[in-house]
Amino acid sequence: MLRRIHLRPRVGVAALMCLVVAIAAWVLFAGQAKRLEWTAASEAALRKPTGYPQLISVEPFPGMDGQMCQWVPANAMTSLRTALQQERRAAQTAAQATPPGFPSAAQQTEVQERSPLRIIRDPYPAFSSVAVDTVHDEVIFTDENLFQILVYDRMDNTPPTATMTEPKRVISGLQTKIEFNCDLYIDPKTGDIYTIAHDSGGMPLTIFSRQAKGDVPPTREIDTPKGTYGIAVDEEAEEIFLAIQHDSAVVVYEKYAARDDPPIRLLQGDKTMLGDAHGIALDTKNKLMFVSNYGSSSSRAPLPQREGEAWETGQERERKPNWPLQRSQAIPGTGRILPPSINVYPIKAQGDVPPLRIIQGPKTQMNMPSHLFMDEERGELYLANDMDNSILVFDSSASGDVAPKRVLKGPQTLIQNPTGVFVDIKNDELWVASFGKHVATVFQRTAEGDTPPLRVIRNGPLDAPGLMIGNPGAIGYDTKREEILVPN
Repeated sequence: MLRRIHLRPRVGVAALMCLVVAIAAWVLFAGQAKRLEWTAASEAALRKPTGYPQLISVEPFPGMDGQMCQWVPANAMTSLRTALQQERRAAQTAAQATPPGFPSAAQQTEVQERSPLRIIRDPYPAFSSVAVDTVHDEVIFTDENLFQILVYDRMDNTPPTATMTEPKRVISGLQTKIEFNCDLYIDPKTGDIYTIAHDSGGMPLTIFSRQAKGDVPPTREIDTPKGTYGIAVDEEAEEIFLAIQHDSAVVVYEKYAARDDPPIRLLQGDKTMLGDAHGIALDTKNKLMFVSNYGSSSSRAPLPQREGEAWETGQERERKPNWPLQRSQAIPGTGRILPPSINVYPIKAQGDVPPLRIIQGPKTQMNMPSHLFMDEERGELYLANDMDNSILVFDSSASGDVAPKRVLKGPQTLIQNPTGVFVDIKNDELWVASFGKHVATVFQRTAEGDTPPLRVIRNGPLDAPGLMIGNPGAIGYDTKREEILVPN
């Protein structure tokens, strides 16, 4: 049976209106959402570069559950060193509990304190530098092995059958603050001895009276950067020049500076071409400074101090005026090794300035160039050429890849790993301190070739090898060759 259903007119109209409202609401909200997307895209497309960071969007992080690290405010006076020390103490505390099967603390202490089976040590002094007191006819050496200053008569000559020549005076001991002393200077007026510490942290430049001997404190000290290797003095200007190996720099002090006085000038930077600076000499007549370089260096930049952060130990020294930028301030990736050289600068050079000229190249025969001496009378520059077992003499005006005008080298010279050189102009003699052979040798001022010395001062037996162990920082063992490797 077919049935017809008739809707009432009022109900149909209401249903139709509800449908229309629903459709309109959907269109409205969808349109707004799309308009926001279009607006954001348009703004991003129209955004112009300003050279500064711009806010693009903000998206909140989702909520995090679980443990979180304690927030440390930026001005908290903490450092990585402090954290590492705390971690080390915690590890030591934990290690005190001996696990089963491990030796007890007492047994470990017994092993740690046991005597060595063998000791590799040089019992004799090692001459590292030399200077002559021409007023009192004495020759003075630094001993970098046993940390001493040794004084001899200038005319001493060790007989071939003697074990050694005893010095007339020795300065040595804890009160002297002598450690890794590698160069010295004799005041021509007073005879005072100036000596510098090389690989020793915190040891100053020390000055002793001429008559000092034994374990005595210095009469004066000057705080210097670590790694100071060479010393020269301009008596007319009353200034001390120091070559800084570790920082590839030169610092200049007033000659009568006090303990904490800062340098008055600093020469350091990429333009200087300094690299592992060692020896230093002055030509006061022509106002020139000569610096010998092994060749390794890196660029440096100051480390910023964060607000409220405490200075680490030793950083107070780095805040002094004209204090060189240290190894810790090296820029990663800038390390470089250049050929050895002698750089020449104006005597008053400071800052990051290039040298006037450089002596460098294979013809120079330089190999680990050490201390320098400038003979102003003859216009000649003497170089102790460590790894070549030679003394090289250049004209003071030399430049570029030039051969030395004289070379003193050969088995008859007895020169082995020379680090110290001095010209006694008054007595027309050349002194050489050999770090590798327990000898100091004296030659005529113009000696060259394989010439035997005029006199020899030995500080050990004739057949005693010079071990040349200076501040060893590590040790290794070559099992194939059965050799012990000792880097210095």
